[in-house]
Order: sequence, then C-alpha cells, then structure tokens
Amino acid sequence: MTGSIADARASVDRARGEAAEFRYKFGYEMPADVLAKRLSNINQVYTQRAYMRPLGVDITLVSVDSEKGPQLFKCDPAGYYAGYKATASGPKQQEALNYFEKKLKNKDYADGSWEDVVELAITALSNVLSVDFKKHELEVGIAGGPHRDGKEGTDPEFRALTEDEIDERLQAISEKD
Repeated sequence: MTGSIADARASVDRARGEAAEFRYKFGYEMPADVLAKRLSNINQVYTQRAYMRPLGVDITLVSVDSEKGPQLFKCDPAGYYAGYKATASGPKQQEALNYFEKKLKNKDYADGSWEDVVELAITALSNVLSVDFKKHELEVGIAGGPHRDGKEGTDPEFRALTEDEIDERLQAISEKD
C-alpha cells in the first residue's frame, strides 16, 4: 500500500474482513481479482458520497491462484482496478512503470525463474532510485516461490526473503553487470 497510513490500515482491515466473510460463505479463499473488485467498489463509493472522504491509498494485491496462477492487481482511490504483469506505486511510479514496460514489452510474463523475477524487480528499483542496495536495505516478498523447507513444487503462500537470499540476488545482479 502506498499513501496515508491511517487509510492503509483501514483498507487492510476492510480487505481482511471481506476475505474472511468470503471464506466463511463459500468455503475457499477469495481470489485476488474478486478482492480487487470488491475493494475498488468500496473506494468508488467513498468518492461519490459527500459526507465521506475518499481513501488516499493505492492497494497492490499479489496472489497465486490454483486455477489462474500468479496474479497482480492494483486498486486506486477512485475505484479503478486492473491486472498487471508488473507494477509500481509511489513517488517514482512512472519511471518504474516505464522500466518494466521496456523490459516486458511483447511478453506475457517475466522470463525465467523466481530468482530472475526478483532480480528484475531489484534492478528496476535500483535504476529508478539510482541507488546500489545492500542486503539490509531491502525487503523482498514472493508469492509462488519454492518451499522454504526444500519440498518439491511451488509454495502458494506469500513469504519474505531472508537477508541471505536477498544477498544472493544482489550478488547475481552484480555478476551480470
């Protein structure tokens, strides 16, 4: 989330409530596209009511769906949502989007393994901000990466990479240069 901290906290609480209610009603986890649509509808109502202040927060949703695979959605305060191959939020959003557009032009998805995708994201952030990162300066999360305990297959859960895993990706980026 990017924007007002108070609005972000309220949006997260609302999203958790919507997802819990969906799971209770239907017996399975709420898909990211359904949650994105629901949150965007709520944001859109906030823009239309005179007695409600619009929420000042961009929401980015990442998930691995059992039927559709990896999904990435972004909701804005006006009630618009869309799916993306790659996206960014914040002050240097447009520069990051331009970088991703160049790298992913005419592709359905980023090529390679999860390591290559993480390296693409770190490289984009590094180029946009003109900073060389150290392992303790980044937080990286992945959905759909390998199991942490070494099991075969893809882990559908979201997890944060450790500093050692981030350092491995930074080393791989520096070796490519």
